[in-house]
Amino acid sequence: MKFDLHVHSEHSKDSNSSHDDILEAACKKGLDGFAICDHDTIEGGLACEKRALELGFELTIIPGVEVTCSKGHILVLGVRQNIEPLLSPEETIKRARKLGGTVIIPHPFKRSSHGIGSFEGLDIDAVEVFNSRCLFNSANRKAATEAERLGIPGVSGSDSHIPEMVGQAYTEIDALENTVDAVLEAIREGKVSPAGKNTPTPIILKQMSGSVRRRIKKKLFRKA
Repeated sequence: MKFDLHVHSEHSKDSNSSHDDILEAACKKGLDGFAICDHDTIEGGLACEKRALELGFELTIIPGVEVTCSKGHILVLGVRQNIEPLLSPEETIKRARKLGGTVIIPHPFKRSSHGIGSFEGLDIDAVEVFNSRCLFNSANRKAATEAERLGIPGVSGSDSHIPEMVGQAYTEIDALENTVDAVLEAIREGKVSPAGKNTPTPIILKQMSGSVRRRIKKKLFRKA
């Protein structure tokens, strides 16, 4: 099965992707499901899960969150409660485990996206070894090399912030059935394989320009 394990929705301040647009894009890309991992909030994942049912999409939506810890970002999948930001990586993961979360380190060596750097010694289930937003693959290659050295499964995600990016990168998951629990169990068991390709530069630039416009509007609103 094909899952994009790193998708942002309009619940992230740096994304304008509606749930309807994400669902439609996922279907067009032939995904079996995806994880919504908005910044420091699980609301987007829960809302998208509900919306998929309302519209009758045969997709499995994994609610998740991209938590900002003291050293960078950590993906936690399968949780339905928020995790306090700016804790240490160890404490963030500890709290994720208490909530039954599956823990993935995204883009660890991509500093511009708040990668945490070394993940050695952390209690994690997988590492994002291919992030489609990397214009240059050196950060991806380093993540893959370290994950292999430490014997940690590697996964892939689009890190989508606009609908066009959904499914550019995805993870092949060998799960017994297409349910949230079965998919997360397969990830924890390492039954995964990263796949996909880099997002074309024009699409990345479109996403970046959108982020700039939102920041400008926010500043103007504050001044007003």
